[in-house]
Amino acid sequence: MTHRVVWFDMPVTDLARASRFYSKVLEAEINEEFPGVSVFKHGSDDVTGCLYLSDEVTPSDQGVLLYFDVSGRLDQALAAVGQYGGSIQKPTESIGEFGQRAIVLDCEGNRIALHSE
Repeated sequence: MTHRVVWFDMPVTDLARASRFYSKVLEAEINEEFPGVSVFKHGSDDVTGCLYLSDEVTPSDQGVLLYFDVSGRLDQALAAVGQYGGSIQKPTESIGEFGQRAIVLDCEGNRIALHSE
């Protein structure tokens, strides 16, 4: 299968804090693989990306909206958002046959969607 999206870079201002946030909210393994770069654990055919420190790019709630899968645990993920420094911008809503989503700000100020089938 060929993915149209193959990778994402998400800017952060505090790598440890952001790695902890995504690890807890997504229940995902995230490891600092290079200085200033934490990569989401992935398989060979997964779409994934990294969190990175940058002096040139800052976190934003105005850019592309990335959807992260939290299928079956949307309520738990939303609870973790607040616990780990994020905030809910738009509570859970139906997106029809595509499931549900909630839009949140991560602990760095990036706007993301949490998605569940």
